[in-house]
Amino acid sequence: METTAAPYGARDDRPVIETAGLTKRFGNRVALDALDLRVPAGCAYGLLGANGAGKTTLIRMVLGLTPVTSGSIRVMGMPMPAARCRALALVGAIVEEPRFHAHLTGRENLRVAASARGPQAPNRVGYVLELVGLVDRADDRVGGYSLGMRQRLGIARCLLGDPGLLILDEPMNGLDPAGILEMRQMIRTLVGEGRTVVISSHLLDEVEKTCDAVAIIDQGKLVVQGPVSQIAGSRRQVFIGCDDTVRAAAVLQGRGAVAGLSVEAPGLLRVTPGQSVNVASVNRLLVEAGISVDRIEPVRATLEERFLEITSHLETARESH
Repeated sequence: METTAAPYGARDDRPVIETAGLTKRFGNRVALDALDLRVPAGCAYGLLGANGAGKTTLIRMVLGLTPVTSGSIRVMGMPMPAARCRALALVGAIVEEPRFHAHLTGRENLRVAASARGPQAPNRVGYVLELVGLVDRADDRVGGYSLGMRQRLGIARCLLGDPGLLILDEPMNGLDPAGILEMRQMIRTLVGEGRTVVISSHLLDEVEKTCDAVAIIDQGKLVVQGPVSQIAGSRRQVFIGCDDTVRAAAVLQGRGAVAGLSVEAPGLLRVTPGQSVNVASVNRLLVEAGISVDRIEPVRATLEERFLEITSHLETARESH
């Protein structure tokens, strides 16, 4: 009889992945440079960076597939590679596109994989198929699966061992919009069970929609890490809704109250207050001029904007040296 999994227990305050001074060199090339990374438990965590930034190298080192040049790694609280077998028993990972026996069905592929796992793995086949949304296609041959379906079957295979941590390298690569949405919803379901899901990606918009926290890696260096809302943050700009944008613009520019201003839509201005001017002063100027203000709202920077801002700044700094 196939069983479902019990919910994961209380979330632990310890990071599920922790590195200190993690460095990897290939000859004279430094692929990772003294990374101090902390991935909290019970969240979706994004590793962001351009192709070649070092994301896949980091994942391979965390999984013990690539040796460390210097520094340390702890996975699920255990040192790597000393406790590799015990740690990886709690981890599921897809580093490259998952491979299957094309002539077998999805269910048969999972049963083959489960036979090499612990005694409970065969009992989880039905549960993981349901979790990844493949029940209706479970008895079709994998040779007829789309890329998105193979990705989901790969995650189902990872879940046979009931891991607390999943590591997915570029899981949304090559997926159509419907496949990306399904992947996002599935990741949030896994996190809802108390698992931690680490996603390597260069699709910044999808990471922002999917992840709770991120780390940005640039040319092997960890640039910033933390909650998505904190890293994206708010800009020193506001949207101002009013009844006369032309006159409002003239008033603010005439009084030297703004460093930047644009009309975003009918009745809506995007305003960057001057360096010594606050939003309350901008509002007061408009009201005193007889302009009706019905909306003032901070402009939130997107994760993509912050990523480009950070990496462009670093590139400029490198060129200046």
